[in-house]
Amino acid sequence: MNASVRLSVSSLRAHKRRFAGTFLAVLLGVAFLAGTLVMGDTLRASFSTLFGDATKGTDAVVRSADAITTPDESQGVRQPVDTALVKTVERVPGVAAAAPDIQGAGQLVGSDGKPVGGQGPPTLAGNWITDPKLNPYQLAAGHAPSKSGEVVVNRGAAKKGGLKIGDTTTLRTPGPVKVTIVGLATFGGEDGMAQVTFTGMTQADAEKYLTAKPGQAANIRVRAGPGVGQAELVADLTPVLPKGVEVITGQESARENTDMISSQFLNIFTTFLLVFSGIALLVATFSIHNTFAIVVAQRTRENALLRALGASRRQVTASSLAEASVVAVTASAAGLAGGIGIAAGLQTLFPAIGFPFPQGDLVISGLSMLLPLAVGVVVCLGSALLPAVRAGRTAPLAALRETAVDGSGASRGRAIVGAALAVLAVGATLTGVLVSPSLWLAGLGAVLALAAFVVLGPVASSAAVRALGAPLDRLRGVTGGLARRNALRSPKRTAATASALMIGVAVVSLFTVFGASLKATMDQTVSRSFAGDVAVSTPSFGAGGSGLSPELAPAIARQPAVRYAVGLGRGVAQVDGKGRALTVTDPVTLGKVFDLGEVRGSLDDLGADGIALTRKEAAEQHLTTGDTARLTFTDGKRENFTVRAVYGRSELAGDYVITRAAWAPHHTQDSDSLVAVTFKNGVGTADGKAAVEKVAARYGNPEVQTRDEYARSSAGGIDMMLTLVYALLALAVLIALLGIANTLTLAIHERTRELGLLRAVGQTRAQLRAMVRWESVLVAAFGTVGGLALGAFLGWVLVEASDGASDSAFAFAIPPVRLVVVALVGVAAGALAGLRPARRAARLDVLRAIATE
Repeated sequence: MNASVRLSVSSLRAHKRRFAGTFLAVLLGVAFLAGTLVMGDTLRASFSTLFGDATKGTDAVVRSADAITTPDESQGVRQPVDTALVKTVERVPGVAAAAPDIQGAGQLVGSDGKPVGGQGPPTLAGNWITDPKLNPYQLAAGHAPSKSGEVVVNRGAAKKGGLKIGDTTTLRTPGPVKVTIVGLATFGGEDGMAQVTFTGMTQADAEKYLTAKPGQAANIRVRAGPGVGQAELVADLTPVLPKGVEVITGQESARENTDMISSQFLNIFTTFLLVFSGIALLVATFSIHNTFAIVVAQRTRENALLRALGASRRQVTASSLAEASVVAVTASAAGLAGGIGIAAGLQTLFPAIGFPFPQGDLVISGLSMLLPLAVGVVVCLGSALLPAVRAGRTAPLAALRETAVDGSGASRGRAIVGAALAVLAVGATLTGVLVSPSLWLAGLGAVLALAAFVVLGPVASSAAVRALGAPLDRLRGVTGGLARRNALRSPKRTAATASALMIGVAVVSLFTVFGASLKATMDQTVSRSFAGDVAVSTPSFGAGGSGLSPELAPAIARQPAVRYAVGLGRGVAQVDGKGRALTVTDPVTLGKVFDLGEVRGSLDDLGADGIALTRKEAAEQHLTTGDTARLTFTDGKRENFTVRAVYGRSELAGDYVITRAAWAPHHTQDSDSLVAVTFKNGVGTADGKAAVEKVAARYGNPEVQTRDEYARSSAGGIDMMLTLVYALLALAVLIALLGIANTLTLAIHERTRELGLLRAVGQTRAQLRAMVRWESVLVAAFGTVGGLALGAFLGWVLVEASDGASDSAFAFAIPPVRLVVVALVGVAAGALAGLRPARRAARLDVLRAIATE
């Protein structure tokens, strides 16, 4: 075994270039994985420290014990607590201070008239807590608000909005409130909590604009006296609190806030990056396997001589695996260093793109180092295993032959297995999509489809290369014909080389098709459900923004050009014990502006005790018209509502509808998320929109859009998502290109004598370079075409599976222009990958090349 290892090390030293592409593929994949893990750990630790520093003066938090959680909301909504409890809490021995903490939505308008933040992270407002130890925000400049209209804003929001101390601006709560900035604040020493904005008001203003009535707060912050621990403080406070109110330690509160950031952002973000790390490593697997397969084929004579001299099969296999191990360990170790560099770079990059990365040292845990290292080694060794076993099976008599060239084709067994996998893939997919909608079954079909493409690659490569390369004979003459024949020489190698690029292109195509389908779905939804002419809306995605004033819709409806204007507000309640989102609106006007499908019952007489719901929810809750639904609101009150209507579509209207009269006794901070407007006959869109904009300017100047503009803006986050996806998939495509370049370089090595003969009979260097480049283009074209087909199929599967799992109708759309761009990029990438091998081939010495054995 020691001899095998020494032989392997010697071979690696002599042929370092052969494994350069493999080394880089492993390094990049491991670096991306390690960087993601280190960044995730660092962000969690930084936010934990940030919340800990910001709330270190709060020893206990008094709040409502119950929270109503809807299916799309993980944290839940709690009812407010009575601020009169502050006096009760202050009388408890061991309490040094207590203060109400009023929280709500409030969006600042910047100096340019545009809202600050709101595209994702929340825009918060609340009372400015005068006790500096209980206040999570620290005053950095100016003074605290002392009279109505004065506010303190976090420094990050002020910078983003171009605001400074002394400026007067508008705060949407959601009704517009004129405020004057008198102070700037920091959170835990930072300009803010990431991109969250905060506006601190006087307690009287906070109660006026952020609560349904005075005397309510989200919670009460408590500070302990000297020598009193947090657990002891909680134990002392618990007996004096009324039913339905609980107390937790300040440490538990900080931990909940950190967990909220983790569940709503960090876990999703790191999982997203880990998926792309997996894709990059999967692409690397094909490149690594191809490299070792070619090297083993080129060493057939060398391995046969070892067998003839007495080496066993196990020793030859061990020698090949030892080479793979050296490459795996060194490349993975280098990848760990690269991953740390990536995390450090992101820590610097995030603030530059507007996302403040909390300051702190990088957190490098054992798991974030050991896992990428282990994955890199396993991927590399797993990819090299089959070629190593093949090397061990080399017969001693092979030493008498010329150096072997891998000219293997596609076997009948491969064709049978591939066809069987394709049949299973189609069967599982169609069953999971059309027969019995199931994301898991559709996912299994997608995985089987990918396996079928890989297995059938060598079978399809000959026909595909012949078809794709046919024009080369006419366009490039003999050079093009030779390039096509070289690509046809080893169908298995061509397929393996193209498979790496195929996977990258397939994933790009998958997201491109799915993104186009989401846009088409949104356009279809708005066109089918929204019969209005213009929409006044809040941000199309994320939790930010303050919503729209409920007074806006009635004000618009009073305009002479307007026929109908209806606002859609949002509330939460438990419906027969299950948390559900409520749409708060005028049901009569709703039915005239939105298409709700077939309606059983009537929307005209919901009143203060009636409710309407979708057919799907009615079936799930076992309710029908005339039945009674028991609703529990966030204020703890329980009321019986009569089901007076069941409608078919929920796309924009939501699953449950109640009137404003029914919601009024229970809301905290009432707001609308959308106001839909229909003009009177004869009113042009431009004139009607101008009239609506004039009214909207008095309510914080929210955006007024036509129906088409609203549909496009609602899908605005999709393009941003696709941009991020393309940037991340660039790594997988880069690894695939390294694989193509490495394969061509090794192929040139085994065809050295052949290339020398071509030069000897008159082929110019330019023709030789062109031949190698066109061979690379053909391989890339094969991978690109296969990737486009697979990606479009998987995109269809994802759209149809999503359609079956949702009550909304998804539309499948193929964006031809974007897919053509993907195809051109794939082919251009192949040409780029062939540049270096082509230059190397052209530099061969003719006489030495001819003399090569």
